[in-house]
Amino acid sequence: MSINSNYSLFHSVTRLNQSSYEVCFEAPPHIVSDGLWGGKGNRRTPMKSFFPLFELQTLIIFVLTQMCSYLLKPLKLPQFIVQMIAGLIIGVSFEIKSLETYINILFPYGTHDTISAISSIGFVLFVFINGVQMDFSMITRTGNKAWTISIVGLVIPLALGVIPLILYPERIESIEKANGHGIFVALITHSMSSFAVIASLLSELQIQNSEIGRLALSSALVGDILRTTITTNIVVVMGNPNMKIISRNLLSLFALVIFIPLICRPIMFWIIKHTPEGRPVKDGYIYVIISMVFALGVLSVKIDQEFVLGAFILGLSVPEGPPLGSALVKKLQFFGITLFLPIFVTTSVLKADLTMDFSSYIMVSTGMVVLVTHLVKITACFITALCCMMPVTDALCLSLILNTKGVVEIGTYNALFDNDIIDEQAYAVMIISVMFIASIVHWSVKLLYDPSRKYAGYQKRNIMGLKRNSDLRILITLQKHNHISAAIDFLDLCSPTHESPITVEVLHVIELVGRALPVFIPHCLQRQDSGSASHKSYSDDVILAFDIYKHDNENAVSINTYTAISPANLMFEDVCNLALDKVASIIILPFHIRWSSDGVVESDDKKVLRALNQKVLEIAPCSVGILVTRANSISKTTPITSVTSEFSTIRLAVIYLGGNNDDDEILCLVKRAMKNQRINLVVYHLVAKDCIAELEDLMVDGHDLLQEVKRAENVKYQEIFTKDGSQTACFLREIVNEHDYFIVGRRHGIRSPQTDGLSEWSEFPELGAIGDFLASPDLNSCASVMVVQQQLLRKKELKEWIL
Repeated sequence: MSINSNYSLFHSVTRLNQSSYEVCFEAPPHIVSDGLWGGKGNRRTPMKSFFPLFELQTLIIFVLTQMCSYLLKPLKLPQFIVQMIAGLIIGVSFEIKSLETYINILFPYGTHDTISAISSIGFVLFVFINGVQMDFSMITRTGNKAWTISIVGLVIPLALGVIPLILYPERIESIEKANGHGIFVALITHSMSSFAVIASLLSELQIQNSEIGRLALSSALVGDILRTTITTNIVVVMGNPNMKIISRNLLSLFALVIFIPLICRPIMFWIIKHTPEGRPVKDGYIYVIISMVFALGVLSVKIDQEFVLGAFILGLSVPEGPPLGSALVKKLQFFGITLFLPIFVTTSVLKADLTMDFSSYIMVSTGMVVLVTHLVKITACFITALCCMMPVTDALCLSLILNTKGVVEIGTYNALFDNDIIDEQAYAVMIISVMFIASIVHWSVKLLYDPSRKYAGYQKRNIMGLKRNSDLRILITLQKHNHISAAIDFLDLCSPTHESPITVEVLHVIELVGRALPVFIPHCLQRQDSGSASHKSYSDDVILAFDIYKHDNENAVSINTYTAISPANLMFEDVCNLALDKVASIIILPFHIRWSSDGVVESDDKKVLRALNQKVLEIAPCSVGILVTRANSISKTTPITSVTSEFSTIRLAVIYLGGNNDDDEILCLVKRAMKNQRINLVVYHLVAKDCIAELEDLMVDGHDLLQEVKRAENVKYQEIFTKDGSQTACFLREIVNEHDYFIVGRRHGIRSPQTDGLSEWSEFPELGAIGDFLASPDLNSCASVMVVQQQLLRKKELKEWIL
């Protein structure tokens, strides 16, 4: 039986038997065409040439993937599952008679191997990038909990899977001879975990920075190293019966594992050392490293290993993070992950024949091995996590996460199928199992785990709730150099003394780039042990500045410094976790825009800082203050020193409206500022003209905080009567240049006559109506602005948490 040459890129294709074809093709093959109107005589038409067809097939797969992604968006499936579904749709189209002619034209015989081979580059680069993002040194610092969960989750399923091999050796051997090593492969691969797959899942769920996410990544790191060690040795031992060749391959494997890091890693550190700080790595170095990826892949094949092994080991040898690791990830992200990897996943599914009889003994037995292996692994991880004193829900989520499957498994099954280690039936079962397991884990973890629940306000953690002269706990969040002096100036406003001390937790947040593992470093325990040379000097400035401030305020200030390296969209987890652990009363965040005194924007960080501020305001376990500073305000000097020296005077103004928790919170800050004789303090009480009667009632009944502030000798109290927001704005314009510092309440969602009209023009809701107006560059002011929001009590989350 022959294949119609119109449906093939070859001259003729004759089928010899069930699995063999005789192919006659022209040499050299038709790579490019002679155009739409050429090539009629020599068959170099677009539909008979490899490259135009590859481009067309890539376009079809891309369009179909995007359509599936849009239509299936409500199901919230992992992205690679959508790519697999696109492959299923194309595969089913081959079986539809009405579409057979079109499918054979678009995907003729001979092109599948071409697109599969080229898209395999995407899988190789995916493995390499994940190797780059892995901090291999973390394995030596991983706690006992991660080691225990990972090893138990690997050993128990494998040990129980060996029992049938011992009890029924003849039966298992007959199955293996007739249908390949499907059952054995199912047992091995489904007992193991992949770091790249788990990191991708946590990233999609946005929980890699949570407590369970960090533990899962640490366990996955251990599991991935064990998985690579076991599988490579199995391939060497079972790949060839000749002991001489096995010994040679083992020695070559050990040499590859040892010499690549020993030779390549020092070279890469040399590249980093010769890259000027703040400058990108030269493209020449990047291209050399990318070339080494493929060269080492070829070397891996020479010793009977998978092509991706060399890429993975080289990736582990690259120092993670900027400048080199992040440069490689940025350079390869689009080409490898965005373009070729989805095509690789789709074409891998195309190879699976899903029209076979799934009730056959072989397919049922392989499916049962997969199911039992996962149930055993989930149970083993769950019980181990419970023994490590984890909550039941967290233990269940962790066990599910460590059982997920993804792109790495697809690549593994694809390679095993191409090498005839597993047959079509086993391959189909494996592909379907990956789809089901990944979807179930994704949905289950999303349903069960909500890391923000623990921040629900079941305890009062604000300044107002503190006892007189008690220790005020402040969490200060910094990202850039110019945030340091502004934060120190705020600490001066808190007036730390021996009788009324403050405890300051300083968190330096750095965006996670070029690595997969978030890092949290408490410098009080181990300074500069961050494993990356690129940000050490940056954190040094933070540590030095606050050490000096602590020394200058001995016995009045206690300071602990931390560095958190995490994804930009998950930095709020580090902030809120630290605030919760340290029982902070208020979190101080820098505003994302920094203006000069003439209104020019000096820096604007909407991507990181604004998103961080908005999320922390929403879920913070305590009060929150957003600090707006200008280049020529009181925080204008070097990042190491503050200008509020021993002899300087601060002109502080408080804008008070009353009737809101945020206003009460700023009065508590005023009580602390009153103790500092260097602060000239003015409280402006804005009163609506229509509410004078309410003001009189307030004076009669007595507002304790307000009365205490009014009676203070060093506080100037003024009542300002305004009709609406326009009069308030006029008043603020008059006083804005009379003060160095303003403290206002956010009053989000609160409508009052004094701010009518201001809210509609507010550009930054996180600052509130008055805070937004005072921060406006149109005022040409040099004053800093502190906007305070008292701790929110989220009753709905609190009720769910208690239940």
